[in-house]
Amino acid sequence: MTLSKITIALLAASALTISLSARDQIKIVGSSTVYPFSSSVSEELGATTKFPTPVVESTGTGGGMKLFCASNDMNSPDITNASRRMKADELKLCETNGVTDITEAVIGFDGIAIAQAKANAPFNVTKKQLLLAVAAEVPSADGKSLIANPYKKWSDIDATLPDREITVYGPPKSSGTRDAFEEMVLKALTEKMEVYTDLYKADKEKNKAYKEYSVIRTDGVYVEAGENDNLIVSKLDKNRAAFGIFGYSFLEENADKVQGSNVDGVAPTPDNISSGKYPVSRSLFFYVKNAHASEVPSLTPFVDLFMSEKMIGKKGILGEIGLIPLPEKEREAARAAVAKKVKVTAETLAHK
Repeated sequence: MTLSKITIALLAASALTISLSARDQIKIVGSSTVYPFSSSVSEELGATTKFPTPVVESTGTGGGMKLFCASNDMNSPDITNASRRMKADELKLCETNGVTDITEAVIGFDGIAIAQAKANAPFNVTKKQLLLAVAAEVPSADGKSLIANPYKKWSDIDATLPDREITVYGPPKSSGTRDAFEEMVLKALTEKMEVYTDLYKADKEKNKAYKEYSVIRTDGVYVEAGENDNLIVSKLDKNRAAFGIFGYSFLEENADKVQGSNVDGVAPTPDNISSGKYPVSRSLFFYVKNAHASEVPSLTPFVDLFMSEKMIGKKGILGEIGLIPLPEKEREAARAAVAKKVKVTAETLAHK
């Protein structure tokens, strides 16, 4: 007895439904800084296992969070990479859309480089000088009010700095690197400066919450160069007066073209970044949608591989392309948290 055409069609449709509901290929979005590390792990998974190489897109940390949190269905990303910790409002967006079982993975350290062309003389800058170069408003001469940023040259800020026009190619608002730079340079300094905090006294009384200053100038001095950090590197090669803001891994990868500046007298080296001496250092992350693990067989093997000593250890593969490893005990703790699928909550985000 042979199967009828209708029966065959029904079986084919059933098989297609099963194949669409479960998939082997992981979907990853997020940070351009984490992109090369995630891509390297993806290639390793494809080369050493039966699973297909995951698809990794560089959308920026903020853009990745929006995609990741938009839905829990199988068309949504399984993982989002991040160059800063998930924000409380992003977690709330996830929860609103049914994405309620998320695990945070800390993979290592990264420094934010203030880079320039290799051919230039070494550049030393302080965090305060960086603030004065890129903030939309800066203190007046008497320090009693804020004025629109008038500085056009570095020497306008401090006579000891070079007589070079201030041009900074940096990440857009969707970037975790931009968030981290604003947090560690603008917010960290302005929250201690009365001329800035006075701006928000009225709001503080009304809202019972302090609003930090993190507004970057938009008069053409700071140029948003998109999520592609390699594009910034190429711009520095063409415009030797300019500086670029991007992750340490891109500095190391392009050491033949660009050099990092000392910030507060500290060079952006792996040791200085991992110890916290370099003042513009941050951790790197990825976030996993645990609900997808049962439908994407390669998801857990990928996460395990990413967190392995082979990849993020002191002599791991990712160290060869610029990832700065966590200390051993911190690596073990991060690995254990991921293995246990510790759930991200508002409390865990607030207390780390």
